[in-house]
Amino acid sequence: MSTEKNIIPLLVLFILVIATACTQTTEETVAIIPEPVSVSLSDGNFTLTPSTSIVISENTPELRHVADYLSNKLYTANWFYKDVSTELSPSDTSIVLSLEPDASPDHDEGYALSVTPEQVKITARTAHGLFYGVQSLLQLLPAEINYQDPSFIPANFEWTIPAVEINDYPRYEYRGMHLDVARHFFPVDFLKKYIDLLAMHKMNRFHWHLTEDQGWRLEIKQYPRLTEVGGWRDSTLVGKAGSGRYDGIRYGGYYTQEEAREIVQYAADRFITVIPEIEMPGHSSAALEAYPELGCEPEKDYKAQTTWGVFEDIYCPSEETFTFLENVLTEVIDLFPSEYIHIGGDEAPKTAWENSDMAQQVIEREGLEDEHELQSYFIRRIEQFLNSKGRQIIGWDEILEGGLAPNATVMSWRGIEGGIAAAQQGHDVVMTPTSHVYLDYYQADPETEPLAIGGFTTLEKTYSYEPTPDTLTEEESKHILGAQGNVWTEYMHTGRKVEYMAYPRAAALSEVVWSPAEKRDWTNFWGRLQTHFQRLEYLDINAAGHYRGQMPELRNE
Repeated sequence: MSTEKNIIPLLVLFILVIATACTQTTEETVAIIPEPVSVSLSDGNFTLTPSTSIVISENTPELRHVADYLSNKLYTANWFYKDVSTELSPSDTSIVLSLEPDASPDHDEGYALSVTPEQVKITARTAHGLFYGVQSLLQLLPAEINYQDPSFIPANFEWTIPAVEINDYPRYEYRGMHLDVARHFFPVDFLKKYIDLLAMHKMNRFHWHLTEDQGWRLEIKQYPRLTEVGGWRDSTLVGKAGSGRYDGIRYGGYYTQEEAREIVQYAADRFITVIPEIEMPGHSSAALEAYPELGCEPEKDYKAQTTWGVFEDIYCPSEETFTFLENVLTEVIDLFPSEYIHIGGDEAPKTAWENSDMAQQVIEREGLEDEHELQSYFIRRIEQFLNSKGRQIIGWDEILEGGLAPNATVMSWRGIEGGIAAAQQGHDVVMTPTSHVYLDYYQADPETEPLAIGGFTTLEKTYSYEPTPDTLTEEESKHILGAQGNVWTEYMHTGRKVEYMAYPRAAALSEVVWSPAEKRDWTNFWGRLQTHFQRLEYLDINAAGHYRGQMPELRNE
């Protein structure tokens, strides 16, 4: 009897050791971010060799595009050029990309990935799903597959992939990242690098913040002064807001329409939709410097702002203003095929309207109660125009003020309350609260970190975010489309600083919006992140390394 009592604890300990070893093996060999819905490891490995072929199930442009993307990725890393064919070779190993109508039912972005020692096969209903399967496949390969200079990789390096079965699909339809290029301007090459990272993390929206008080960044041919004048500011604040110090250097830049189309196509090739933002009615100092007649004080010496914050410059609600904005948006629509056009709507002080005879006449003419309803009238006018062109508006949660435009989608940034209110009214919502997904906030001790705008959002806090509030009913929850990370660039002068602030927090967010909520586990994510840091390093991404190596003590404040 005593012998049995001794054996039982030993058996339990043995089982725990084996289970732990299996878990560690899975984490070490399948370090995919965002985590797939299901992963099942088997024995053996697939080895990529010069004779491995890429085979597609049908010779369609979309399918060949995904295959060529994979072939180029493999060639860039290891000089193994892969011809794409529609015929399997019986003697060689192969990577098969197959469109199958019954694959991943109900999930156009879903895929299945099967790896055996002889073959890798990715199946999906759409090329979009196959593309995400390719992203997971690349993360199954050694991190060195991301190396930008293959000459540093030994000639005898083994490109092995663990035998595995993966079934995967996203939790939310909207998985986004934002970038403000108005406070600081970033070249096209950096935007492409940024978009590549979104694709790697299975994000599908790039919110491009193009206009602001500090600069107008998109060429509008009918109004050339928007970029000739509004695209530049006389100086830039040095240090924190209120420092009173300025560099005295003229700063600016803009994207030509040709460059905008180039970015849109580059993103589309990675199944990412670019959502442009044209701010209105506030955050309009740069535009008003170019065309002061659009303001409520046409004699005022409007200037693109040289510091950060909220300013009283605002478009006046005149017919001339609406004609201007409709003409601008017509050119924007021609450049961006996105269903959504972001119209801002945030931080619009009403002082200029309160003091404007013309604005007050519009309030009286339209039977509006106050300036908040005037903002709603302004937004509704723009919505009607965009709807007439087959587009939808999306705006920050201030567009709720004075009554929400009928078909508007809300980005809830001032906490989650605006998103809850909009969902309860039957409007679609993208959650972007400052508390968890503002990636311009400090991510570690501000005393030792580069200058940031303020706030404090650690990696684990971003990872802990739940986009669907538990106060919503099941029906109301359907209006939560997903979430987005916001990168405001007041204190980001270079692409390297953007990378440092965005990653790895954007990787954490990718898992929040893709992976099942019940699978989210901080310790498991941290383990997979260690391999992911290597990938980012090989991609020359200046990711913040606070969570590299030993796990820090949890801090969610």
